[in-house]
Amino acid sequence: MTPAAVGAAVADDVVGSADAVGPAALPPLVEPGPELPPARAARFARHLALPGVGVEGQRRIAAARVLVIGAGGLGAPAIQYLAAAGIGRITVVDDDRVERTNLQRQVLHTESDVGRPKAESAREAVAARDAVVQVVARVERLGPDNVLALFAAHDLVLDGSDNFATRYLCNDAAELTGTPVVWAGILRFAGQMSVFWPGRGPMLRDLFPELPDDESLDCATGGVFGALCGVVGSAMAVEALKLVCGIGEPLVGRLARYDALTARWDELRFAADPDRPRATGLEAVADACRAAAALPEDRLEDISAGEVGVRLRAGAGGLVVVDVRTSTERAAASIPGSLHVPLGRILADGWPALAAGLGEAAADGRDIVVTCQSGIRSARAIDALRSTAPEGTPLRNLAGGMAAWGVPL
Repeated sequence: MTPAAVGAAVADDVVGSADAVGPAALPPLVEPGPELPPARAARFARHLALPGVGVEGQRRIAAARVLVIGAGGLGAPAIQYLAAAGIGRITVVDDDRVERTNLQRQVLHTESDVGRPKAESAREAVAARDAVVQVVARVERLGPDNVLALFAAHDLVLDGSDNFATRYLCNDAAELTGTPVVWAGILRFAGQMSVFWPGRGPMLRDLFPELPDDESLDCATGGVFGALCGVVGSAMAVEALKLVCGIGEPLVGRLARYDALTARWDELRFAADPDRPRATGLEAVADACRAAAALPEDRLEDISAGEVGVRLRAGAGGLVVVDVRTSTERAAASIPGSLHVPLGRILADGWPALAAGLGEAAADGRDIVVTCQSGIRSARAIDALRSTAPEGTPLRNLAGGMAAWGVPL
């Protein structure tokens, strides 16, 4: 088919539909804001021409308040397209900093942003594209202490987080506040996404009832195809804009799955479980969130990457580092002189799994610093070691793991 024929076919399809609002469309999420100034109307002319969007829809977009959790692989493209669409206020919550390994897929950030908070980098990137769009940068982690206020202050949430604890925290906060969530996850060459809107469809806990206790396979350990983030993150922005305007058929009660290697989307339909208890508080996920953050108030054994680096550079720093990651991860980067004991061995055997490798360090009072990629698996390892290690063994968790360490010494 020639390009002209393709254009004609698309035009015929648009004209042939009465409007863009399908039979399964839900009411618009946001009321229209003020009239658009001429410059804004000109900027969004292609939106104004769309059936189902038009001037009123663009005014809804301009009035929308969207919370984006994470400015990483999914958040980066989603934030860019939400801002380009003219969303009035975007709040970005992310406590992480830009690393060089992020640049392969997190297209919002550049070389000059390495080391900067991702939320602040996102704010400046949007400002360079459209200064009218308000971006609030929250350099903090989403947790039980701030999630309800943040959800209640926004019309819609995009969950681009990279750990199970935060995803289930979002589910429970959404049920408590009635806030719809556009959710997605990616790994290797595949992605999946859905829309969870309390009272209008099933939720994450209807699809995956229990919070998994194994975070071992994530993008850091399993890898991720960079351009996949653009496909799924952009699709998240599409779902968000559909909800704001009340057009099309949102992914409520549907799990869309994308395989980049076959270039295929497929779909799983699911329903609410009538026997599932609805969230009445955040206690069920609080412990998991503390473990994911790797900085709970009661985890006194945390040690910063900076302190570990200083002590190692000084020589005879009174510590030994135990790396619980996989061999593949260590091949990419590791702390010089660290002992490799995979998490699986520690969970199975406890203290004996590393006592022989530690040698005299096991008994001479040196700090035993346990690390993984982000501090989650190392925290699990320490919990497993506590019950079997000799009393008083100084077990320390490298806060933030290798992601905080950055590059080898």
